[in-house]
Amino acid sequence: MQQNQSVTEFIFSGLTQEPMQQIVVFVLVLIFYTGALVGNLLIIVTIKFSRALGSPMYFFLFYLSFADTCFSTSIAPRLIVDALSAKKVISYSECMLQVFVLHLFGSMEVFVLILMAVDRYVAICKPLHYVTIMRRQVCIILIILAWTGSFTHSITQIVLTLQLPFCGSNLIDHYCCDLQPLLKLACTDTYVINLQLVFNSGVICLSGFVLLMISYFVTLRSLRNHSAEGRKKALSTCTSHITVVILFFGPSVFIYTRPPTTLPMDKMVAIFYTIGTPFLNPIIYTLRNAEMKTAMRKLWILKITSDIK
Repeated sequence: MQQNQSVTEFIFSGLTQEPMQQIVVFVLVLIFYTGALVGNLLIIVTIKFSRALGSPMYFFLFYLSFADTCFSTSIAPRLIVDALSAKKVISYSECMLQVFVLHLFGSMEVFVLILMAVDRYVAICKPLHYVTIMRRQVCIILIILAWTGSFTHSITQIVLTLQLPFCGSNLIDHYCCDLQPLLKLACTDTYVINLQLVFNSGVICLSGFVLLMISYFVTLRSLRNHSAEGRKKALSTCTSHITVVILFFGPSVFIYTRPPTTLPMDKMVAIFYTIGTPFLNPIIYTLRNAEMKTAMRKLWILKITSDIK
């Protein structure tokens, strides 16, 4: 493993260099990050303390919200600070840590979304065997496998990054550390490493998206055999999940499955799935979920009642 120490820090170009636009970026990112943090933490607390939300779907939603919280936190706080900073500097070690954390929780979100699709498939297509198949022990094992897969992916990414020698410019044309913008700064031929990047991140994103779409297609087709009320409830749940999948995987596939070229919209696409999606997920999962809204109301009523007493 090669770690070049000739570059000890990197400088981000950020989303914009215009002072007024930087203030707009600061305000918008702060609003979206605060919303993502509050929304996901609210879901985590509600599922943790509500007995009514003990099904596997909410077990997986707990980890999706946790991954969303950590995923956005790996990017947003520094972006908020950098928006008002004249020089957006990050040390080499912090940059490597950001790459690791970004991919750890990003891939965790991929795996949890797949597990949620599996849960919906079993619930709708194998309802008589649902309790047996998706029992608590199985869900715990699946989450452990998801963490293992995420850690393996993230370790692979950081190993690839640490191999890059940096001996020239340290200006990253981005607002965060990721392997693709760092490849542009490496003073070596990065063709092989880029192929490894596409094979690693790209294949995970693309295959995960295709697998999820096939899974939901099969699941929705099976709704023909359900009652009208059952179809309505299942369709509402699946629509929420499909919306989240498209919002997260669309930008991810765009970023990680193409050759090492930089496009003008790359930063905006990246900001959408790193901060926008964690903000939208809680809204999608609460506004379209009657059980979640009921559990939240009961939890707050119980909290207010206990405070009064």
